[in-house]
Amino acid sequence: MRDLYQRLAVSPVADQPTLDSALSRCPNSALRRDAEAALGIASHRARYDEVHRTLGDIGRLRAGLGLTHAPHWQIDAANDFSMPADTAPPRVETLDRRVAAAVSFFDRWCSAQGVWLLVTVFAMGAGVGLALGLPLLAWLGFL
Repeated sequence: MRDLYQRLAVSPVADQPTLDSALSRCPNSALRRDAEAALGIASHRARYDEVHRTLGDIGRLRAGLGLTHAPHWQIDAANDFSMPADTAPPRVETLDRRVAAAVSFFDRWCSAQGVWLLVTVFAMGAGVGLALGLPLLAWLGFL
């Protein structure tokens, strides 16, 4: 799929008059017809924008994973949403670091949870012992 915004040299958030101006300046009649059909009607443009965002996300994901076309790939017709792998931000490494930090935090929390459970059980036992022991000592006459 072609990136019509890129081919018309307009922003995806361009207003309708800007888009109409770019369409009138477009020298390629096939591109102009496709852009008018996809971007000229508000409902069609909304659907195209949704697909445009999705394909852009897929292109960034592929680049972040280091995926590129095969060495024999020579056609640029489908490259509008592709990014070179070396210029893409390393999202996989960032995600990997964040997951590792979350796992480490969870492991530390689980190990500390056992210590706090022991302290809580001891404190509850001491409280029950005092609650039952003091009246017993008073009844026996030691207090």
